[in-house]
Formats: sequence, structure tokens, C-alpha cells
Amino acid sequence: MPKLIFFDTETTGNTENDFLIQIAYKHDNESFVGLYKPPTKIPPEASAVHHITNKMVEDKKSFKESGDLPKIKKFFEDKKNIVVAHNALFDLMIIKKEDIIPDNFICTLRIARYLDPEGKIERYNLQYLRYLLEIEIDATAHDAMGDVLVLEKLFERLKKKMMKEENLDENEVIKKMIEISSHPSLLHSFSFGKHNGKKIEDVLATDRGYLEWLLTQKLESGGMEEDWVYTLKHHLKK
Repeated sequence: MPKLIFFDTETTGNTENDFLIQIAYKHDNESFVGLYKPPTKIPPEASAVHHITNKMVEDKKSFKESGDLPKIKKFFEDKKNIVVAHNALFDLMIIKKEDIIPDNFICTLRIARYLDPEGKIERYNLQYLRYLLEIEIDATAHDAMGDVLVLEKLFERLKKKMMKEENLDENEVIKKMIEISSHPSLLHSFSFGKHNGKKIEDVLATDRGYLEWLLTQKLESGGMEEDWVYTLKHHLKK
């Protein structure tokens, strides 16, 4: 079995212009948490999520200066290892800015969507899945290590479900998870805007213009919109 590294980051925000503040990872019984001073101020809306303030990091070194980078880079980039994250594309983007580019990754958000082909689950964020699936664990939400602990439990649930439903052994499931994680997810419904809660295929039949407009917005945003662009192009046959 390859080594699975469960990891999470806390950042100055949720866009491609944001930076690492905290990173946590866990592999078997080995765990690590590091706190760093980002190159920009932490905005209050970010602190409201993870409760890390500018005062808490004012005496910290940057990630590059901290001395932690070489060890984490070597560990994450080892070709025998697989990093696991929820909404992994964002975390991978953040650590790529620090020159960490893992070869193999699993995104539990994309796996959760894959295992819900009818789109019955309303939302796929980590904490929602934690309580929907009644994952019992003592972990603080939106804290990097707290999220890692939830992530590890969620991964085990998803792995067991896939092994059972697809009659695969553990190694086969890991390989399939990597493959699923490597391409965009097909989304099923809206969780925002005037069509909040509606199925995308239903909106296509009644308001195709909205999907056309939304696709243009997603393409122009330059953000982490790969899944939406893929989904809208799929429905619009583009």
C-alpha cells in the first residue's frame, strides 16, 4: 500500500491570489501542524472562518523561511506517496505557490460526488459531510488539524463504500480514486443564485440563457471553477 498523507491548509482567503497561513498533515501516527506569516495581511473574513489573526502570526516566519518547507516538499513529492485533501485543487494550488507539487493526489470532494450519481446530497463541503454521515470525532472545524482528522475518517467511509459497491480491493480503489480525482466532477444542482436548489438539467430546459451567462462568468473569473466549466459545457453540449 502507498503512503496516504491527509493534509489541509488555512489561508488568507479562497482565491488564487491568497496565501498559506497554516498547514497540517497526518500519516498513520505521524502528524504535523505549522503556522506561518503570509506575505499579505489576513482579512477579517478569513479570520472569521479559521480564527487565525494577524496578531497570532506577527512573530512567525514565512513558510519558506521557517525551515519546514524542505521536509514537507520531500514528503509530499515522494512518488510512493499520495496526498489526500478535500477540494484538493485549492490546497494543491496553495502549496504549489510554495514550490510543492505532489505527483499523486486524491480529492475526497470529487470522490463524494462520484459516489452520489443522482445528486441526492445537497452540499459536499467537509463539515456538512461530517454531520450528514454522522462521523463521530473530536475535531475543531476550520482548524487545519481538525479538518485533517475529519478528512481521514471521511476518506475511510468513502473507500469502504467504493470497495463494496464496485467490488474492488483496497489497492484498486486507491488507483480509481486517483483517476477520478484527476478530472473535473459533473455537478448536479445549484447551491447559489436564482436557481438555488434546482437541478441543472431542469434549468437547462427552462432558462438556457442563464447557463450560457454563467459559463461566460466562470470562464472569465480565472478562479477555481474547473468543475463548473466542465458541467456547464456538458449540459450545453459545448
